[in-house]
Amino acid sequence: MFTRLSPTSVGRWSTRRPRLAIAAWLSFVVLALLALSVTGSKQLQDGAVGESARGDAVLNSSGLWFPPVEYVYLHSAAATDGTPAFHVAIDRVEAGMRRILRGPVHVSLSRDQGAALVAGQVNAPFSTAELRHVVSTASGADRRLTAAVADIGSGSHKDLARAEKLSVPVTLIVLLVVFGTLVAAAVPVLLAVTAVAAAFGLLGPISHLFPLDDSVKTVVLLIGMAVGVDYALFYIVRAREERRRGLPSHEALDRTARTSGRSVLIAGASVMIAMGAQFAVGSDVFNGIASGTIVVVACAVIGSVTALPAVLKLLGPGIDRGRIPFLPQWRADRDDGFWGRIVDRVLRHPEVAATLSCGLLIALATPALGMRVSKPSSDALSAAGQSSLAQQITANFPGASSPAIVTATWRGGHPQGLRAAVGRLESLASTGGIAHRPFSVAMNGDGRALAIALPLTGLGDNAASRRAVLELRSTLIPETLGRVPGVSTAVTGATAEDVDFTNQMKAGIPYVVALVLALAFVVLLLAFRSIVVPLKAIALNLLSVGASYGVLVLVFQHHWAQALLGFHSDGAVISWLPLFLFVVLFGLSMDYHVFILSRVREGVDAGLSTDEALRHGITRTAGVVSGAALVMVAVFSLFATSSALDLKQAGVGLAVAVLLDATVIRGVLLPATMKLLGDRNWYLPRFLRWLPKVGLERPSPADPRSALAFGTD
Repeated sequence: MFTRLSPTSVGRWSTRRPRLAIAAWLSFVVLALLALSVTGSKQLQDGAVGESARGDAVLNSSGLWFPPVEYVYLHSAAATDGTPAFHVAIDRVEAGMRRILRGPVHVSLSRDQGAALVAGQVNAPFSTAELRHVVSTASGADRRLTAAVADIGSGSHKDLARAEKLSVPVTLIVLLVVFGTLVAAAVPVLLAVTAVAAAFGLLGPISHLFPLDDSVKTVVLLIGMAVGVDYALFYIVRAREERRRGLPSHEALDRTARTSGRSVLIAGASVMIAMGAQFAVGSDVFNGIASGTIVVVACAVIGSVTALPAVLKLLGPGIDRGRIPFLPQWRADRDDGFWGRIVDRVLRHPEVAATLSCGLLIALATPALGMRVSKPSSDALSAAGQSSLAQQITANFPGASSPAIVTATWRGGHPQGLRAAVGRLESLASTGGIAHRPFSVAMNGDGRALAIALPLTGLGDNAASRRAVLELRSTLIPETLGRVPGVSTAVTGATAEDVDFTNQMKAGIPYVVALVLALAFVVLLLAFRSIVVPLKAIALNLLSVGASYGVLVLVFQHHWAQALLGFHSDGAVISWLPLFLFVVLFGLSMDYHVFILSRVREGVDAGLSTDEALRHGITRTAGVVSGAALVMVAVFSLFATSSALDLKQAGVGLAVAVLLDATVIRGVLLPATMKLLGDRNWYLPRFLRWLPKVGLERPSPADPRSALAFGTD
């Protein structure tokens, strides 16, 4: 049964019944989308973990969420609070907000007295237009005064939407440059788009098992486009190469299925293993990302081994139609191209190449030893940053957008001494520099729970705010509310969620790393029947990830790149990014490693020496790998242009890592180390020779050795 479902047999079936295979794939995509319409999608409402999750549960069950607050920000370039014009403007805004919102209004002044933040609690429906009219007329004719309605803490998703919309056309443009023909460029994009569409549909029923954060769709789009284009690119290039050697169309596709088809299956399994390791973190956010990425990779693999061979069969030589005159038609079956010359030099001087490339990667990775992590917002993955106005407000009025919320619950009547404990907590927090007034207290209707909002010292996401949360939990609350019999407490809020999320990430990372490395080792061991190949692959992939970490630290923990990339450094890397980068980059790196080594092993199995197979395999795949990497670098760079710090860091980290992996590691370090190891690359201990041959298929004896290594045009 498994033989019948192998990539070879499935690919052969697809090429014999191409229209049926394409119809089956499109039907699968349509059924997946119908599943979404039937089941709907369940969104993750709260990604908090630990104590902050318990606090959020109290707020939800008791209805203790504080009323919304509207903010108005006033700033004077020359005036201060003592200036009549500034004082009049503040009074006008304060009076107008009391009248419109019908709730308490509080005025805060910045340290330099040149800015004011007016906060009004919303206790009645109001007209936004009326509030904006009050703000616009507050400053009068004084041009030195500015006033604006402030949307504190809300992120703009415009950059994210722009990157998502541009990802497909950018991918198509890059593939046009790579192939030089319209049809060959369009096929990988269509495969990737349909795989992503099918995955989006399947996320509907899956979301009822693992509720999905909004960010999951973006991650699915990124990974789906990356692997979908990769798999199609390798398949198409190999089919074109076999056809140019003179093989009939059905034989060329049959050979492609037996080689590239199996490589797609192994590479896809490696990526899914890496993505699945995120379940070990125990976070709802990462559970959703793991399930989404596994589904989209599976869809890309299925489409590559079923629909893609059928499309290539129907197109035949037409895959090269739509020649673009001013673009060179790229050829993978040439040994005298750029990568052929690079590999020749590497193989002549492997010691020098290995030393220089390894030294470069280690140097780039070294700054990662000083990495500091921080979560920038209350949304673990999908926050889209703050506007420049919001940044000014949080700088002048620390804690305005991210108070700590202390919850207290009890059974029975009102505990004796609770009111005094709340007052003492507020006093200690204020005098101890943990939080600043005004504080807000709310109690639910049945009198069995209360919540206290404490604006924290610091900017909400910096070290001072995190220390304040730890001080609340470890000292202030135990000394106050903790001494009231029968009272249970929890501290939540954006900063508390940051602390808990980061702690859980740190606790889960060792398990994720161990799981990814162990399972990747097993997959490569079975695929290549060598103990050296998986060990070396793991080492090279860790170098790639480490170099990416180091670049992130160099760029985002310092200030030199701020003007170049348009961001303000907060001295840290986003807390979810190291784990996310590890699983994504390890999976994508395994893609490249499998495709390259599959070609090398194919040559060895056909009777070539390791050196001959190495040169042939790498020169024939390095250009394809570079083309696939160029697509991903272009797409990831779109996110690097975002104004949101988390998206910018993710884009830079992914783009740099993929670029380094496809060039320095796969083009230089991999051939250099394989040359130095020689036949030892394929060493398998005697005690492991019982392992089943579930990996790459050996070429058929009917395949001439010359057709493998020295094909003609």
